[in-house]
Amino acid sequence: MGGDLSVIELVLQASIFVQGIMAVLVLASIVSWFMIIQRMMYFSTAKSELQKFEDKFWSGSDLKNLYESGGGKRKAMGLESIFRAGYKEFARLANRNMDADAVMEGCQRAMRVALSREEEQMEHSLPFLATVGSTSPYVGLLGTVWGIMGSFHGLGQVQQATLATVAPGISEALVATAMGLIAAIPAVVSYNRFSSKLDSFAGKYETFAEEFYSILHRQVHVN
Repeated sequence: MGGDLSVIELVLQASIFVQGIMAVLVLASIVSWFMIIQRMMYFSTAKSELQKFEDKFWSGSDLKNLYESGGGKRKAMGLESIFRAGYKEFARLANRNMDADAVMEGCQRAMRVALSREEEQMEHSLPFLATVGSTSPYVGLLGTVWGIMGSFHGLGQVQQATLATVAPGISEALVATAMGLIAAIPAVVSYNRFSSKLDSFAGKYETFAEEFYSILHRQVHVN
């Protein structure tokens, strides 16, 4: 047992450069998990809000009452944010007795801005996860290569080279590769999953914006 080394001992015995790389990978992994959990909570809330607002909107409620009922709530998100932006601009321009086409153009522009903001919210943290997922293995490999170079350099200082002499140094170096993979795998899996969710929500938001635009278009021309 005396020759066995734990992972912690391997880290402590590694060179300063390799330890620095390991520290960067650990920090990247911690930040990634924080963002992963935050994104999971965000998309869970977004799904719940989408379902609740769809039920309200398609229940046949008057648009004005639906708009006013959400005025005192916390900041709207998802479909409700797009609805509120579109209806607010619609009501503002309609009250000025503007041309129907001008009203609809302003309404469409307002919903497009709201949709863009929602997509920005959904994309938050995804670039960082993509960066960690794509670069961590290479950062870990750099630590491994550096550590192995140090091990072989050390072999030149001894008269008789044996496996027992070089094995600890190589083990220390390989820990960096393992840490790179540990940081990268959850980031890659989460990035792919969240990107899929983003595309799904963006599609639903765009469909709603088009349907709502059609409803307002009929309303403004009837009036």
